[in-house]
Amino acid sequence: MKEYAFGIDLGGTTAKVGLFTTSGALLEKWEVPTDTSNAGEHILENLADAIHGKMTEKEITAEQVEGVGIGVPGPVLNSSIVPIVCANLGGWGERNVSAQLSGLLDGLKVLVGNDANVAALGEIWMGTAKGCRSAVMVTLGTGVGGGVIVNGKVIDGAHGAGGEIGHITVNPHETAVCGCGKRGCLEQYSSATGVVRCMKKLLDENPEVECVLRGTDFAAKDVFDAARNGDALASREVEDMSNTLGMALASIASTTDPEMFLVGGGVARAGDVLFDPLVKHFKEYAFRSCRETPIKAASLGNDAGIYGAVRLIVGE
Repeated sequence: MKEYAFGIDLGGTTAKVGLFTTSGALLEKWEVPTDTSNAGEHILENLADAIHGKMTEKEITAEQVEGVGIGVPGPVLNSSIVPIVCANLGGWGERNVSAQLSGLLDGLKVLVGNDANVAALGEIWMGTAKGCRSAVMVTLGTGVGGGVIVNGKVIDGAHGAGGEIGHITVNPHETAVCGCGKRGCLEQYSSATGVVRCMKKLLDENPEVECVLRGTDFAAKDVFDAARNGDALASREVEDMSNTLGMALASIASTTDPEMFLVGGGVARAGDVLFDPLVKHFKEYAFRSCRETPIKAASLGNDAGIYGAVRLIVGE
């Protein structure tokens, strides 16, 4: 094993880049703006320039670098190909990212993964789930992302859609359309956007009930804060949301039987007001053998993606 590796977490606004030792020590991290102009044609060039620049600055030769791992916001096939256009990257996609970036990096090994799956890999390597062989991570942000790790390996699936937890159908009677085009997806209820949507619906349906959020421009954090402070309607929304999420996690447990569930993203920062009812509802729905599976907050935060990207490279 060589001395160094690079991890990249490619996002719609910036790419986070980390220089690591191959044993998992983060030496330095920085950000590179994501240029989405012209369908993102300069994205990989800019990343290659950033890595070359850091190698020059640190006097690191190619012979000292094990490779570069990269997490991207879309499905990935064979640790190399992004088969569809990534919506938040200006139409970028439909390419062999591994081959193209490797070519720009003078033949360095490049492996690619879905960003949520890669973040889960980071948590199981150096985060909350360190020491586990199998875990499922759910990221509750603007949407709901997911990553499934079984026996230390990312489950990408036959179509690159492994871990698309946010698009499990949890309400077949929903009339509103999810961003994916379906109706009744978990993302519509358990993401930050979903919590606000459902809270607004509750307010509209219960005009006679007092609520501190009524008449305000609130965010998901405000809903959880109100519930923590005893607001009845906000508490009802948190109960409904955690019930839906708990049911989804129980279904996942019966399929993958992880050692641990990890919950990350902005919504997870709500703490006990989310986790207490979530654990309660999970146990109500879970198969007996899975009922005591721990549900814990992820710990690497925004660095999970770069840790996991390096783990793609250094392997077991």
